[in-house]
Parts: sequence; structure tokens; C-alpha cells
Amino acid sequence: MNRKVDESIAARAYELWEKAGKPEGRDEEFWRLAEQELINEDESSPRRTPDTL
Repeated sequence: MNRKVDESIAARAYELWEKAGKPEGRDEEFWRLAEQELINEDESSPRRTPDTL
């Protein structure tokens, strides 16, 4: 990935981590959640997860 994308993921992962009460040892989980959120924002991405009702 490029640096700008990594920075965006890191910033969102940090927000999610803070919102969850700053739990220890779950950095990879929050990174993956943030990464998926950004993927889902890109409507042209084949890696988007389906919208749920």
C-alpha cells in the first residue's frame, strides 16, 4: 500500500481503538477494521463487503 493509504488506515484504526476503550493487544484487529471501512468507501473496489439491511 502507499503511504497516504497507510496513514488513513492508521488514523481510523486509532479512532476505533480509542472508541473501544483502548484495549491492549488488539492492534491488528483495529487495523483490519479500519482497512475494511476504507475499502467499503471505494465503490469501485472488488474487495467491498456487501451492504446489509
